[in-house]
Amino acid sequence: MAARGLGRGFGSLIPDELVDDAFDVTKDEDRANSKLLEIKLGDIVPDEDQPRRRFSQEQLESLADSIREHGVLQPIVVIKEGRKYKIVAGERRWRASQIAGIETIPAIVRSLDAQNRLELSLIENVQREDLNAIETATAYAKLKDQFNMTTKDVAKRVGKSEASIINTMRLLHLPDEAKHAMIEHNLTEGQMRPLINATPEQLAAILPGIINEGWSARKVEAKITEMRNRSKALTNNTRPPMSAEAEKYTQRMHRKLGVDVKVRANARGGGNIVIKFKNEEEFEKLCTILTK
Repeated sequence: MAARGLGRGFGSLIPDELVDDAFDVTKDEDRANSKLLEIKLGDIVPDEDQPRRRFSQEQLESLADSIREHGVLQPIVVIKEGRKYKIVAGERRWRASQIAGIETIPAIVRSLDAQNRLELSLIENVQREDLNAIETATAYAKLKDQFNMTTKDVAKRVGKSEASIINTMRLLHLPDEAKHAMIEHNLTEGQMRPLINATPEQLAAILPGIINEGWSARKVEAKITEMRNRSKALTNNTRPPMSAEAEKYTQRMHRKLGVDVKVRANARGGGNIVIKFKNEEEFEKLCTILTK
């Protein structure tokens, strides 16, 4: 999602638009120690120590086409070195801009001291106990994408496992509604992670259950699977499988009535219950039980 309230440039520092200023704990320091300029491509040089050395020509050409049509939507990040500016983040956009034939590119300019201060501030904030998971994920994204760190580098700096860093950063792909609910209701990463790729319908059906009933991660995953199966069945016009909850009630009816009970769902969410009896005696017994 696009960040709000930072103005052009500062609102799109992170590639893929993962950072929302509502959760960015160092946004004020970022603005205070940086400035946005239009810089000539010839005044910019790549960082020789940049770990990424290979760039797909096909992807660069595709990005160049986009830049010709829309311009550079996300500024690169640079530091001043002598008469040149060295790229900290955004070499791919810089290279594609050269292919596109444009003369200047928007760039966030930081000093080395400001760069170090912001990095230290982010790391300190990540290690705070009162930082919520979305703010933590936002800080990871800034460390990774603005300082050319790998997830392994970030993990080492903050004392976490690389898997933990990756899983937490995935929360940034949650819809805004889910992010704010996660913070407001103190929901866990485990409960919310299954919703990362959920449809709006799934989110609307499941989020209240997590908030009001404390659904576990396993139950959330089961509900998503159930809804997907129903949706697939509706598309294919076939009968969906029974949910675990429906199966439980079917077994309870079987035990209470003492006869075979079948529950058949249809693709529209309805269905029917079939109660089988072998003879007139069983039928009369069922009638007695059901009409009490």
